[in-house]
Amino acid sequence: MLNSSQKKLSTISFLVDSLLIIAAYVASYYLRFSVLSKFRFFGDMTGVAYYPLKNYAKYLFFIVPGYLVIYSKCGLYAAKRNRKLEYWDVVEANGIGLLFFAALLVLIKEIYISRLFMGCFFVVAVLFEFSFRYILYSTLKIMRKKGKNLRHIVIVGYSAAARGYIDRIKANPQWGYYIHGIISDVREVGFYYSGIPVLGKIDELETWLSSNRYEEVIIALPIEDYRKLRKVAGICEKSGCHTKFVPDYNHIIPTVPVMEDFFGLPVINIRNVPLSSWGNRVIKRLFDIIFSFVGLIIAAIPMAIVAIAIKLSTKGRIIYSQERVGLHNKTFRMYKFCSMAEAKDGEDESEWSSQDNVRVTRVGRFIRRTSLDELPQLWNVIKGDMSLIGPRPERPFFVEKFREEIPRYMVKHQVRPGITGWAQVHGLRGDTSVSKRIDYDLYYIENWTLLLDIRIAFMTVFTGFINDNAY
Repeated sequence: MLNSSQKKLSTISFLVDSLLIIAAYVASYYLRFSVLSKFRFFGDMTGVAYYPLKNYAKYLFFIVPGYLVIYSKCGLYAAKRNRKLEYWDVVEANGIGLLFFAALLVLIKEIYISRLFMGCFFVVAVLFEFSFRYILYSTLKIMRKKGKNLRHIVIVGYSAAARGYIDRIKANPQWGYYIHGIISDVREVGFYYSGIPVLGKIDELETWLSSNRYEEVIIALPIEDYRKLRKVAGICEKSGCHTKFVPDYNHIIPTVPVMEDFFGLPVINIRNVPLSSWGNRVIKRLFDIIFSFVGLIIAAIPMAIVAIAIKLSTKGRIIYSQERVGLHNKTFRMYKFCSMAEAKDGEDESEWSSQDNVRVTRVGRFIRRTSLDELPQLWNVIKGDMSLIGPRPERPFFVEKFREEIPRYMVKHQVRPGITGWAQVHGLRGDTSVSKRIDYDLYYIENWTLLLDIRIAFMTVFTGFINDNAY
């Protein structure tokens, strides 16, 4: 049962988007033919005949409904209580919409619609949608913090999953959830967790649901009480409340599990790894090869300058290789520019480099901080030892150490290691928390798409090269 306020919000968003698409379309027409046409760079339109607005406007009969369907499929009308502002979804939806527009023109053999106009339409539509959704998101956030537009819920079961759910709700009042209490056989009535009271026993659940207007029930039974799950789910379904299940085994099952139909028997994959698919591996490998060659061409001059600087400042090697653990726990030699003096006898190389490490040279400190020392790894990518994007590889000594200390550490070796990754673009580089880094690596492994790789590549270019934690 969908919350009535959510229905109203989706309807309002639907209507506003319709108007914004039309407004963006008309604004793009005047931007192209009244503003940009005055600049020679965009093509001087003086004396050149072009379609009047009414000829362009007739395509809105197809574009508006088409775009609205695409927006819906891209999740722009989904409930926004526990979601961040969907900037990337807006860009993706309008990109698909532009392809739809282009396909429509090809289908009807229309060749006189300006390509620059279509580019303007994409940019203006994205800006309009960004603005609308920012205003909507900010308004809802303020309302919910003031106790309005709330979604009333009750939790069935007291477990680690229940506590985790409550902690997240408490930490994000802008989501607009109000937890009335907990129904549990584990704790007595009068017990409170983070200000949330235990209301009664599970045998009283049907009474509580029938006598209160809860909009959502969260089933978070402890794993030892799963024998009651069928009964609890049946009562919740009978009440008509929207029901969600929060498993108490989330430390085993990943956040995006894959369900298989084994001749009518549902089977859950413990770990979803999209790159285990042959087709995805081919796509990623082609991406790596193409952009590594491009990267080597672009980086040729910076690499030459770094090599000369190292040669002039030290007597050692320019490039060195170090053993790292990669795909399927196999070791390989990873290449880097030399940033440290060679270790003397008695110096332990199985330690993290610290801020006061005397072996780091002046040139080395600069290239480590700017990540220029990583450029030779483009050759590792071409060889197939590494990928452009992926979890960072570690030395065998530390792999053996962390596999015993950090749960799920070895899962990172189910994909090729990368020069940069999801953890690195979020600041987890160098001397930072290994456990947090693994959390980000697991998210990447379980949610890989080519678009995610492209996103990480852009984030690396704009934010990821400077490494304040590199010593």
